[in-house]
Amino acid sequence: MKRLLSVLCLALPLLAHAQQLTVSAAASLTDAFKEIGPRFEAAKPGATLRFNFAASGVLLQQIAQGAPVDVFASADQETMNRSADQQLITVGTRRDFASNTLVLVAPPDSPVKRAADLALPAVKRIAVGKVASVPVGRYTQQALAAAQLWSAVGPKLVFADNVRQVLDYVARGEVDAGFVYRTDAEIAKDKLRVVAAVGGHAPITYPAAVVAGSRQPALAREFVAFLGGADAQAILAKYGFGKP
Repeated sequence: MKRLLSVLCLALPLLAHAQQLTVSAAASLTDAFKEIGPRFEAAKPGATLRFNFAASGVLLQQIAQGAPVDVFASADQETMNRSADQQLITVGTRRDFASNTLVLVAPPDSPVKRAADLALPAVKRIAVGKVASVPVGRYTQQALAAAQLWSAVGPKLVFADNVRQVLDYVARGEVDAGFVYRTDAEIAKDKLRVVAAVGGHAPITYPAAVVAGSRQPALAREFVAFLGGADAQAILAKYGFGKP
C-alpha cells in the first residue's frame, strides 16, 4: 500500500502538468501539422496536441456551436474575419503563418492542358471546393470569374467538402480537372499533373488564433507563436507552403 501511495504521489505532479490542446486546422494543413505536433510537444513537456482537420468554414461552425477548441487555423482570411466578428477568437492573438498557391490539376489522360480547356465539350466534370464553406472553393470561384469561365463551367462543377476531397476526385480520375493548393498537388503528384498555377484571386494566407473559449489559453498562445518559429516554418516549407 505504501508503495502504491508513493507511486501515486509521484504521478500526481505529472498529471497536474499534463495539458491537452485541441487545434482545429484547415484540411490542407494536415500533413504539415501532424509533423509540427510532436516538435511542439517535445518543446513543451506535459503538453499533448489533438488535431481536428476539416474545411475552414466547417471548423468555424463547430467552434460557434461550442466545440472545445483551443486554436483555430484557417486557410483564408475571410473565415478568420468571421470568427473575429462573432467574437470567437481572442483579440490580439491572430497571426499569419503560411501562404499557398492555387493550381489547376488533372488526371494524366485528361484533355485539360490549360485553364481555357475547361470550357471544352470533352470536359464533363470539374472538382471544386464548396464556395460557402471551403476557402479553396472561394479562391477558385474568384479565379474562374476573373478568367470569365465561372458561368461557362457552372454545369460541370462537382462540389467537394474540403480540398483533400477535390484532390481525391482528381487522383482517382473521377473528374477531368480540379482546383487545389500546390501543397496538396505535391502529395499526389504520381497520380495527377499540375496544369497551371492560377491567379485572379485573393492572396492565399493562413492565419491562426486562440479560440476565445480555450481552456488552455496560455498554451494556445504558445502554439500560435510556435507556428511562426524556425522549426514549424521549416516543416511548412518542406510541404510547399510559403512565408505568410
